[in-house]
Amino acid sequence: MARLSQKYAGAYYTPDDVAACLARWAVGSGSDRMLDPSCGDGSFIVQHRNSVGIEQDPVSARQAVERAPWALVHEGDFFQWAAQTKERFECAAGNPPFIRYQTFKGEVRERAVALCNRLGASFSGLASAWAPFLVATAGVLKPGGRMAFVVPAEIGHAPYAAPLLDYLVDHFARVQIVAVRDKLFPTLSEDCWLLYVEGFGGRATTIGFSAVKTFKPSVRPPKPAEEIPVGEWRTVWNRRLRPFLVSGSVRDLYRIAADHPDSERFSDLASVGIGYVSGANEFFHLRPSQASRLNIPGRFLHPTVRNGRALPNGAVTEATVRGWKAADDAVLLLKLQRADELPTSVKRYLDSAAGKAAREGYKCRNRAPWYAVPDVQVPDLILSYMSGFTPNLVKNTAGCTCTNSVHSVRLKPKADAGRILKAWSSPFVKLSAELEGHALGGGMLKLEPREAGRILFPAADAVAPIRNDDVESALSVLRSWRHYDA
Repeated sequence: MARLSQKYAGAYYTPDDVAACLARWAVGSGSDRMLDPSCGDGSFIVQHRNSVGIEQDPVSARQAVERAPWALVHEGDFFQWAAQTKERFECAAGNPPFIRYQTFKGEVRERAVALCNRLGASFSGLASAWAPFLVATAGVLKPGGRMAFVVPAEIGHAPYAAPLLDYLVDHFARVQIVAVRDKLFPTLSEDCWLLYVEGFGGRATTIGFSAVKTFKPSVRPPKPAEEIPVGEWRTVWNRRLRPFLVSGSVRDLYRIAADHPDSERFSDLASVGIGYVSGANEFFHLRPSQASRLNIPGRFLHPTVRNGRALPNGAVTEATVRGWKAADDAVLLLKLQRADELPTSVKRYLDSAAGKAAREGYKCRNRAPWYAVPDVQVPDLILSYMSGFTPNLVKNTAGCTCTNSVHSVRLKPKADAGRILKAWSSPFVKLSAELEGHALGGGMLKLEPREAGRILFPAADAVAPIRNDDVESALSVLRSWRHYDA
């Protein structure tokens, strides 16, 4: 009996004390029938004698039966089962599989999307498996039903998670989320929060939100520190819960600055996009010594920023590029265009063993000609995609291009690079980057282009009353939530 890999199955089994607390809250009485849509080795169904579990991995399903022999365990695809079953449940509890969109595909995804659409939730192609799991689980509840689940912290910021929360507030009388700073799964880079919903068939006007340092076993979730109006969550905070990790006073100041008519978002000043995708970085990025040995003419070589670690403070200058070249770093992009007349030396390199291997890559074989890297631009500014202490924005005075490991920033007419860079170093804009970006494993802050575009450049009189100490304190809180250790 072959076991599915942990990564493929998205299976990270829940500590017993967490499972016990969620199940005991979900179950109202001994007669309640409880569903775990991805029961794994049975850590939830063992908590209640009247349980049903669904599990796709045959080895885990057998373990669940051995652990909870009184439970009914179905082996197979949950979405297929949920679409066909006539059973309805008083409650559900569990830890849905954390399967990323790259793996969550094929017939299983098609069934999940079709079922969720029928239930009233539409997910984008970037949705991970756990969000449709929760909608499909709600679809088999009885009126008044409850659910308690471990969820990834992405519920607080990911655009693909917004349709899930929209569905929950529209279909349950009460929605509460407990953000937990310390990791529930110490070996997993993913942070996890807890979700409690009740009163299926109702409609919530607020989202209860609590932020705690560590999980403490309790039969009830902690009392919400915030009751977030659904309308405010949808509009002011762009369907994100991350801002509620900081104090209400800081949020109020941020909101006032955002509403000021003279404040601007980064997208008002510049367009933020990803750099080029070569399809074969090792082939297209040459060291100066390599380019010289191959006799590649300089007109076909363009200095490039390969990643955020290469970005200096302030500006990428000609001196910066000279330093890279002196270190013989692979910073010369082989920049070829369809109409170029190629010299013999370039043709020889394209036809080398490395070139023949490169052209077989997915990106290369799906463009014509395969060696012409598209979207090679010279941005005005370059922004780090992932960062530790704070995102780095630098001026591109050397005229470099950049890969998709950083962001290409093109200024809009009349935008002043000097003013933007000065504001970027201010505590308020750093705070905005934290609020609009999101945590990544390893303590990193990640800024997608859309998130970077929302970074707030406040009007001067809007930030005049704001104490830098308050902003720095909020910055420290957000960095601690992404486990950044200065």
